[in-house]
Amino acid sequence: MTDSRYRWGGLAWALTLQFFVVEAIVASRYGGYSYSTDVISDLGAAASPARVLMNASFIVQGLLIAAGALLLGPGLAGTGGRLARVLFVITGLGVLLVGVFPSDGNVTVHEIAAGAHLLGGGIGLIALAYGVRPRSEALGTALAVLGLVGVVATVFFAAAVFLVLGEGGMERVAAYVIPIGLTVAGIALWREKDDWLRLPNADGTPSRRQVREDARLERAQRAAERDAALEAAARRTAQPPPAAPATPDADDEPDDFDPEDPWAPRR
Repeated sequence: MTDSRYRWGGLAWALTLQFFVVEAIVASRYGGYSYSTDVISDLGAAASPARVLMNASFIVQGLLIAAGALLLGPGLAGTGGRLARVLFVITGLGVLLVGVFPSDGNVTVHEIAAGAHLLGGGIGLIALAYGVRPRSEALGTALAVLGLVGVVATVFFAAAVFLVLGEGGMERVAAYVIPIGLTVAGIALWREKDDWLRLPNADGTPSRRQVREDARLERAQRAAERDAALEAAARRTAQPPPAAPATPDADDEPDDFDPEDPWAPRR
C-alpha cells in the first residue's frame, strides 16, 4: 500500500461527514421537520425545499464510501478486510441510488437501495473490525460495536419497532453509525499506514505488532506442549498394566516323569 492510497482513501471516508452538515442545512429549510418522526428520505422528496442538495449529498456519499473502500481495501487484513471492501461498495451504491431515485419516485428501487445501504453498512463495519483488528484491538472493538448497533437498528426499523426514538430516530441510529465508523477507521488507517507491519520500533524497542506476534507464538507453543502431554498421557492409559510375577504353586512343581517309562514312580 502506498502512502497516497492511504491518504486519499482515508480522506474519502472522513469526508462522509458531509452528510451531517447537508442534512442539518436541508432540515432547517424544511418547515416542521422532525428528526424523530420524519425519515431521512423525506429530505430528498418533492416536498423538501432543498431536495436537490440532499439528493446530491446522497450521491456524493455513495461515491465517497465506495472510493474509500477500493483505495483502502488492500490495507485491510484477512477475510474480514476483503468482505468489508465488497460490502462498502454495495453500501455506497445503495445510498447513491437513494439519491437518484427519491422516495416519491421509484419507491421499490428506493427501498431496496436504502436497505442495502443500511444493512450493508452495518455488516460492513463488523467485517472492517476484523480487517483492522491486527492493527488495533481498540479500533476493531469500536467498529464492531458500531456495526452491531447499526444492524440491530436496521432490523428494528424494518420491523417498525421504533421504541422511544420514533421512526426517524431509529433510522438515524442505523444510518449514522456508518459515516462515524468510516471516519474513525479512515483517519486511523491514514495516520498509521503500514507502520504497524514493522516489528521493531525506530528506537529498537518491540512494536505492538511484535508484542502481539510474540504472544501468539507463545500461546501456540504452550498449546503444542499441552497437546503433546495429553497424547502421552492417553498412550500411557491405553497400554495394559504389566503382568504380576507368577507365584509358584506346590501342585505345579515339575516332576521327573519320564515319557519313556510311564510306570516309573514320580517324586
